[in-house]
Amino acid sequence: MESLTKNNQRKLSEEEAEPVRVTDRRRIHMNEAGTNEGKETESAPSLKPTYVEELESRTKAAENRILEIQSRFDQLRQQLQRETDETRQRLNRAAEERAHRDKADFIAALLPVIDNLWRAIQAVDSEGSLETLAAGVRGTAANFESALSAAGVEPIRSVGQQFNPEVHEAVDTVPVDPEQDGIITAEYSRGFRIGDRLLRPARVQVGRAQEEHKEAVR
Repeated sequence: MESLTKNNQRKLSEEEAEPVRVTDRRRIHMNEAGTNEGKETESAPSLKPTYVEELESRTKAAENRILEIQSRFDQLRQQLQRETDETRQRLNRAAEERAHRDKADFIAALLPVIDNLWRAIQAVDSEGSLETLAAGVRGTAANFESALSAAGVEPIRSVGQQFNPEVHEAVDTVPVDPEQDGIITAEYSRGFRIGDRLLRPARVQVGRAQEEHKEAVR
């Protein structure tokens, strides 16, 4: 009996000395639940309707097309700007070259005028005849007018013409018959114009009828 009691006490002591193992089932359940939720999240299908996805796809394609068109437009605009600048520079160079050429041609046309002037001076120095000097001066004037005409310069007609304040400048007046009133009777300096531009007006003398003559005619 005592032996049986000792054996029981020894077993009880061994059981008390061995730690009790406890398994937490809640953690396992939570891990399994979390794993399942992750799997369900990864494999969850899209909730968007098909037509919405199609609209989004079309919108994205349209945006890309707009960007492509804008890029192409910028390239064309830059190219057009370069071509415009090159054309402007080319036209400016052509205009400058033409202006220099016209200037050189005009100066070349005046060279015979200088030659005739020097001939007239030489005729005076050598005590040439008056006829020779007059011929030289007339030739100089003719050459000068030819040069002006070649440059597009035209003289303004004055003597015998009706006074026109747009192209004539009245220096003085002279009494005339009523029918000659306002008619230019003399020219002090010639006027010139080039095209529609007035270079200078002609300085002239204008006929003016006397007041008593005008009243008599009335």
